[in-house]
Amino acid sequence: MLKNIRRAIAIVVLLLLTLLFLDFTGTLHAGLGWLAKIQFVPAILAGAFVTVIFWLLMTAFFGRIYCSIACPLGLLQDAIAWFGKKSKKNRYSFSPNRKALRIAVCVVFIGALIVSFFQPIIGFVANLLEPYSAFGRIATNLFSPLWRWGNNALAFFAERANSYAFYETDVWLKCGWSLGVAAITFIIVAVLAWRGGRTYCNTICPVGTLLGFASRRAIVKVIIDESKCSGCGLCEKNCKSACINSKQRTIDYSRCVVCMDCIGKCKRGAIKYGVAPKKVKIAVGDTESKCDAPASTSRRAFLTGAVAMAATSTIQAQKKKVDGGLAVIKDKVVPERATPILPPGAVNARSFAHKCTACQLCVSACPNNVLRPSSDLDRFMQPEASYERGYCRPECTNCSNVCPNGALLPLTREEKSSTQIGRAVWIKQNCLAASKNERCDNCARHCPTGAIQMVTPDEGDKKGRRIPVIDVERCIGCGACENLCPARPFSGIVVEGVDTQKLM
Repeated sequence: MLKNIRRAIAIVVLLLLTLLFLDFTGTLHAGLGWLAKIQFVPAILAGAFVTVIFWLLMTAFFGRIYCSIACPLGLLQDAIAWFGKKSKKNRYSFSPNRKALRIAVCVVFIGALIVSFFQPIIGFVANLLEPYSAFGRIATNLFSPLWRWGNNALAFFAERANSYAFYETDVWLKCGWSLGVAAITFIIVAVLAWRGGRTYCNTICPVGTLLGFASRRAIVKVIIDESKCSGCGLCEKNCKSACINSKQRTIDYSRCVVCMDCIGKCKRGAIKYGVAPKKVKIAVGDTESKCDAPASTSRRAFLTGAVAMAATSTIQAQKKKVDGGLAVIKDKVVPERATPILPPGAVNARSFAHKCTACQLCVSACPNNVLRPSSDLDRFMQPEASYERGYCRPECTNCSNVCPNGALLPLTREEKSSTQIGRAVWIKQNCLAASKNERCDNCARHCPTGAIQMVTPDEGDKKGRRIPVIDVERCIGCGACENLCPARPFSGIVVEGVDTQKLM
């Protein structure tokens, strides 16, 4: 009964969290955003200590239930392991605790989080290891394109049936490096889960190691009644955490994720979930296994089992855009910005780089195709804004309201429309009005704050030519001018980021 309840909760949480990253309409984040904010490391970075204390207490009382019902990367491993179990049953075996490796990875993770406040480039290490963010990158870079292609297929057929229940969305490669990291992570996690269950969780994951310290002396846990146990080994062969030693009738509770698979497999009722009596022998730490099952060998050699990533570019199956059917319109080229444009609510670069774990939930939530992962090493995979495909609409607050880490402070519509995230800079040689003497006032007409005015450069100019002048005190850096500028491939106005965002 408890196993079925746990499994039902896990399935629901995994599906909802996945939908949270796949949703491109922005409708699900209001109701499901809390699922991202209850994740362990994001709660620490956001200063949500009530959430952190809650999970620590739950772990101290009931074991690592966070890993079995709330962590999306752990739940993804369970899903992959379930399919692997269909190909071969009773395939697990006890594996000794890799305590030194686990502690080393955890120390590196904590150290990287601390050092990243002074050297943002070091934060890349912590971002790679953080399980929720790893899942977010997998969902955003691998699952989301498939989801959108499916939506576009439905939109294609719906349009021909005179229905507008679906609408087509752009599918494009936002960052090749981020796609590569997501693909490698998924391959490693999938291979380990298929072959060994929760190997990644109990060997590499720093959150699993931290919670393992609290779960070692959990009050309620899986226990073995030695008087009923026959030593058949079914519990061990079905333990995806590889923490049950059926020979010695012991359980390593620092690795047990309370999946309860072992309980349903015991035919003598020798395993149950409850309060352990004092006479029960509890093994915590490095208990050596006497089992010679070959599956443990694969887990001990998991570091060499990483498969080379086959990174392929996202298929661009879009039709060529033409101007009146006569000339092909060139795509805009990403300008080289002296200062990157951070998402609204980031406040300043140092605070943002320290708290952001590159989960990319804000990237998936952006409806305007503005946010994308950065390829710069000092902000690797963290979101930044660019305006080749859209601009940051003043009324949109999606990104700031979905961030679970506190890297982006929540903004109201009024605050967002008055927050300066950048400043527009006029590039004379790219401007059609200045370089080609064409009449153009696109930037001024579409500026939502009225920060751009068209003026005559020379009083004696009889052609009526006008060029834009920017009031940097009114400009909020939304990028409407850059995005809607007709100049190709470089816009006549480019937005530069600001060191510190401020309310105008």
